[in-house]
Amino acid sequence: MARSTRTDGVVVIGLGRFGKSLALELVKEGTEVLGIDSDRKIVQSLAGRLTHVVEADSTNEEAMRQLSVHEFDRAVIGVGNDLEASLVSASVVMNLGVPNVWAKAISLAHARILTQIGVHHVVRPEHDMGKRVAHLVRGRMLDYIEFDDGYAIVKTTPPRCVLGVTLAQSGVRTRYGVTIVGVKRGGRDFTHATETTVVEAGDIIIVSGPQEKVERFSELA
Repeated sequence: MARSTRTDGVVVIGLGRFGKSLALELVKEGTEVLGIDSDRKIVQSLAGRLTHVVEADSTNEEAMRQLSVHEFDRAVIGVGNDLEASLVSASVVMNLGVPNVWAKAISLAHARILTQIGVHHVVRPEHDMGKRVAHLVRGRMLDYIEFDDGYAIVKTTPPRCVLGVTLAQSGVRTRYGVTIVGVKRGGRDFTHATETTVVEAGDIIIVSGPQEKVERFSELA
């Protein structure tokens, strides 16, 4: 018989600071959430705030099956500080056949093991946020997102070299190896940038490209 999945819901296992924040944000955005934690006080504090919240041992495969975790197509392992519980919980969810599994890691070694047991998406919240803030503190960037393959997208103020001319005339892509993909002007929403877009002083721009080139471009005066 074909496996039944609930594409509209997410299982969040481990409702500490990371898992709780994630679960509440998902509910806020209208997503059904099954929250699971072994701490009764945590479960009681979230009763009525999540779609469903249950006290259970996430390392017990039969208990997870009884909670129908295998019917969900997305699960997040928010357990971080207890390495064994994190790895076993992730293994249980993988064994149940959940097709999209995210897991929190607290170290590079933890992340490596999670990847080795087949977890599809490994996140390191503290590490990733630290890197992001470092980039923002260092230069003129207003926001920064880096992807695993060395690609980045930043929000920044435009350097003088692109002001007052069309993007085609400025030759940004040829000269700097980056692409200006969006422009925001004085109280308006971001608009998609084209070759005929003219960037003005006071605008905010969205720039994409290889990490080093994007950073170098954002630091131009």
